[in-house]
Amino acid sequence: MNKIDKKSLSPRIRHPEKINNKEIIKVKRKPNWIRVKAPNSEGYLRTKNIIKENKLVTVCEEAGCPNVGECWSIGHATMMIMGDICTRGCGFCNVSTGRPNALDPFEPGRVANAVKKLGLSHVVITSVDRDDLKDGGANHIAQTIRAVRQSSSKTTIEVLTPDFLKCDNHALEKVIEARPDVFNHNLETVPSLYPSVRPGARYFASLRLLQRVKDIDPLIFTKSGLMVGLGEKKNDVLQVMDDMRVADVDFLTVGQYLQPTKKHLPVERFVSPEEFESLRQIAKGKGFLMVSATPMTRSSYHAGNDFLKLQTNRIKSINNGK
Repeated sequence: MNKIDKKSLSPRIRHPEKINNKEIIKVKRKPNWIRVKAPNSEGYLRTKNIIKENKLVTVCEEAGCPNVGECWSIGHATMMIMGDICTRGCGFCNVSTGRPNALDPFEPGRVANAVKKLGLSHVVITSVDRDDLKDGGANHIAQTIRAVRQSSSKTTIEVLTPDFLKCDNHALEKVIEARPDVFNHNLETVPSLYPSVRPGARYFASLRLLQRVKDIDPLIFTKSGLMVGLGEKKNDVLQVMDDMRVADVDFLTVGQYLQPTKKHLPVERFVSPEEFESLRQIAKGKGFLMVSATPMTRSSYHAGNDFLKLQTNRIKSINNGK
């Protein structure tokens, strides 16, 4: 048998949909408020080992999250299920695009085991988009929620799901029936930028998904996020906030977009911390129970502490008759 020369094998292209994109040579230099420390703490290494032992994927690594050092130092890893290959090719995202592998039926159990070993009081479970599956992976998400519930009954669970755009209504119902504590689906940007930022998605379909969660179960907290710095206008951002409130979204996150590679969409502008605080105040005035708006905010950043605040704010809102 002839040995295979590994050097002659072509590596899998991470972003085939961007291969013909013109490189943005002059990547904007990050301002001082974007700086983060390199991850090297003892807690970070422990988290990394637990993730590796359970053969899991995290969005922290795949998406190149700048907060990975801080979050992993305290064991807060965001699990990304259904593989590391996405069927979509969003302009902002660093997760690989291509044809995914078959679902791993043992993955929910491994996620549950990792959550227990990490001792998480709150876990965020996200996934790639799986347009190749009839239910978009909804049943797999539900199985993962149930596995974590069985293994760590006191752990609260937050899911960050795909839009289930090509599925029937039963897909979303499967996820809600598994009773996550928080249902998150990010709108990501304003409608006018969807063709370049989220070409495979539809703004009003994503908005309707969030609204349907409340229609099915009004007690589940809903959450959505936006990136800024992609060229959006402030009035458009405020309109998205209004749209979210009409859909009864409880929790809004707003963070700075950072360009993962030279082939991804460029950063049009670094939004100052003062502008983020202004957006936070405006959003609070629009009636969100919880708002996180800082340059470093990401969907799962400080999610556990924010969930506790979210519960407290709901109680205050009920007591105030709102």
